[in-house]
Amino acid sequence: MKLMPHELRDTIIRPTLDYLGCYTGTAENLLIALAQKQEHSQVNACEDCSLYPLDADIHQKVWDQYLAFDPDQASLIRGLASQRQFLVNPHSELKTNLCYATAIAWAVFIAYPQVQASDLSQSA
Repeated sequence: MKLMPHELRDTIIRPTLDYLGCYTGTAENLLIALAQKQEHSQVNACEDCSLYPLDADIHQKVWDQYLAFDPDQASLIRGLASQRQFLVNPHSELKTNLCYATAIAWAVFIAYPQVQASDLSQSA
């Protein structure tokens, strides 16, 4: 199922940013742009695709190098993840949990504002 940009904005991005206490129109627009860039870069629809240009490497990197040093933010983001699946396969949350993926995409942007998430995943 494909979400329209206004649905993604209203049901995923805005509520997630509000929950994290960091909502701004700029943040919302950035995440919409990242999601649209990811959608346009995918040649074929696949079940292994993420909403944002995130992969296991950048996911691990943002936890190890940023969220580990911000326990309040880490706790909020971890609260978005599912209880069991996160423990079994945390990287699958990037594909199956849109609010969690949104929070991680935002954390990547905050931790590494000078580099696009897609570039980070290649250099991790």
